[in-house]
Amino acid sequence: MGWAPFVLVALAAARGPQEPGAGSPARPEVSPVRVAVPPVVDGVLEDEAWKAAVLPLTEWLTYNPMNGDHIAQTTEVRAVYDERYIYFAFHCVDPEPDKVRSTLSRRDNMWNDDWVGLSLDSVGNGQSSYDLFVNPQGVQADVLTTPSAGENSAPDFVWQSAGRRTSQGYDVELRLPLTSFRFKSGAEVRMGVLFWRRVSRLGVSASWPEVPAGKSFIERHALMTLHDLQQPLTLEVIPSATWSLSQTRATPASFNQMASEPDAGISAKYGVTSAITVEGTLNPDFSQVESDAFQVQVNQRYPIFYSEKRPFFMEGMGTFELAGAGGDSNMRTAVNTRAIVDPLWGAKSAGTAGRATFALLAASDEAPGRQLPGEPPNPFLDQREKYFVGRGQWSLGRASYAGAILTDTEFGSGHNRVAGADLSLKRGDHLATATFLTSTSRTPDGLQEKDGLAGQAFYSYETKALVVATQLEHYDTDFRMDTAFLNQTGVTQGWSFLAPSFYPDAKQIGWLKRVVPFVFTNYGKDRVQGGNKWLVLPGLRLHTTRQGFFRIDGGWGQEPWAGQVFPIRQLRVFGGAQVLRWLNVYALARWDRAVYYDPVAPFSGKQKTLDVELSLQPSARFNESVAWNRVVFDRADDGSHVYTVDVLNTRTTFQINRELALRAIVQYDSSRRQVLTDFLASWELRPGTVAYAGYGSLVEKHGWDGARWTDEPPLTYRTAQRGFFFKASYIYRF
Repeated sequence: MGWAPFVLVALAAARGPQEPGAGSPARPEVSPVRVAVPPVVDGVLEDEAWKAAVLPLTEWLTYNPMNGDHIAQTTEVRAVYDERYIYFAFHCVDPEPDKVRSTLSRRDNMWNDDWVGLSLDSVGNGQSSYDLFVNPQGVQADVLTTPSAGENSAPDFVWQSAGRRTSQGYDVELRLPLTSFRFKSGAEVRMGVLFWRRVSRLGVSASWPEVPAGKSFIERHALMTLHDLQQPLTLEVIPSATWSLSQTRATPASFNQMASEPDAGISAKYGVTSAITVEGTLNPDFSQVESDAFQVQVNQRYPIFYSEKRPFFMEGMGTFELAGAGGDSNMRTAVNTRAIVDPLWGAKSAGTAGRATFALLAASDEAPGRQLPGEPPNPFLDQREKYFVGRGQWSLGRASYAGAILTDTEFGSGHNRVAGADLSLKRGDHLATATFLTSTSRTPDGLQEKDGLAGQAFYSYETKALVVATQLEHYDTDFRMDTAFLNQTGVTQGWSFLAPSFYPDAKQIGWLKRVVPFVFTNYGKDRVQGGNKWLVLPGLRLHTTRQGFFRIDGGWGQEPWAGQVFPIRQLRVFGGAQVLRWLNVYALARWDRAVYYDPVAPFSGKQKTLDVELSLQPSARFNESVAWNRVVFDRADDGSHVYTVDVLNTRTTFQINRELALRAIVQYDSSRRQVLTDFLASWELRPGTVAYAGYGSLVEKHGWDGARWTDEPPLTYRTAQRGFFFKASYIYRF
């Protein structure tokens, strides 16, 4: 594709943010009404404050899966504010109100419902947005969006909502505390805002202002002006307490003595200014209330990635992300906080000053210096690993920025230090990014030192009719970044993707909405495994009604491993849809000519994979999800069987009301011969004010020779570990 697109976009960015001119549409503006008596957030839009608060919006247009279409559903938005809150109300009209889909679920679990909400760029610099969603029951979901990290659903912000079904559709109210969102205080406060709505049964999402293909939400925000706002300086304290009882099995007939572990911790957040906050946590409880789903772990070339689930690390982590990370990139994330296993303390700070945004993270991990059972003596016993990350960004206009990052991990006599810069430029339908990193490392014993370089360049062009994307990456063999999640080092590679879109006439084929043929190619040199790798993958994707899609693709290429080069082939067929109002189905079948990744004697094999996922919602309060994954691997040369792995994950949830829920998880992995059970009762009044009580057990299949556990027959499933736990925390806001 050449460098011309990068040069053109870079030249445009060099001129800085451009205001709309004669050839550009003016940025829409809205002005909420300031009120002395605020509305009551109960889902009933009859308060005096709402009567003169209707925003003069033009028609809403779809952005997913189609762009620019009209819908029969109409949405009226109202907005008011006072010195402490911003209030929004949505009057959602549907010509078939009985078909509106709504469930009573836990926070962030209502994506298959109808919903309405907004995207709020509270700082107004086009570099981040708080995306808030509410279903007709008033159930919340929230996402933090940044140009570098995209959408991150991990953070939970403190805000209030209510909803109710009506004869015309449904109504929703939101109250946003000014203490929950950073903004610059002043006589005139300018924020960006965009409203959106999802019609579940149609599988269609619409917005105001319109979001054309290739544009981000942050680029399309309308301008919202508020007057005489001073953000109250926030002091937020969350004490927490945990208590656990656990046992391990000693013999087939007995358990060891019950171990009791009470503990307490505290976290705090302080608003230094209206746009800068600092946070700290001491002896935090980072118990996994949400269990990681079992995944196939046999014959995996790259390490398995697990997403963060701990609240302190989840909130605001998108600011630390680097341009070009994620997706098909070799770097999954620049700051993988799951590597901080057992922190004694942690601290964060984030803020905005004009066009500048910064974030800092520090933590001390007690896990690396532990002595693990059955492992050789640890020469660094009782030593802690220290993590430091600093990140800064300078806005170059909405959704564009230049950034820098510094990371440092220290353990024993060793360290890993990385410095880098990145650039992300969004102009029209074009997006270009570039990243450069340099590392210096010393082993914990202090005997070896290594330096390395890494970098990437990415370009994409996206319109309603065409998507083109390409990326080039390089990682030195000696490059190391302990804070990041990397698939591999010692690789130089590039990939390209081309996908035109066609839109059939709805009058001729009503169920088919979009047809997307595509081709993906990858080529690179693996200096560690010794060879070149490449892949060509053409395919076809269909978008249908009922939120459905169907995809088929097939590829061929080669992959180096352990000094050999193996042929690879693959054929995939998969799809999903909201088959019935209460049933969502996903299925995948895959056939591969693959590699058995033995470091000494690898070989080529034939692999078959089957994935099936069902989500059942027979009532508004009850949900059942079942996911089954089977992988079968045989040698290619003689057909002999190597392994079969079955992984089953089930989750059963009963939502008593918006705050109280019961949940049961059962997971099975045949390769590890394990069954995990996890039962939880949860009460979640708001983020930070929660109580959990649970029971969990790990069942393993082992033999017993009279003195110790073995893997020799006869093998029997027995409960190897079991335990109860209780956790509670409360958020104080001063």
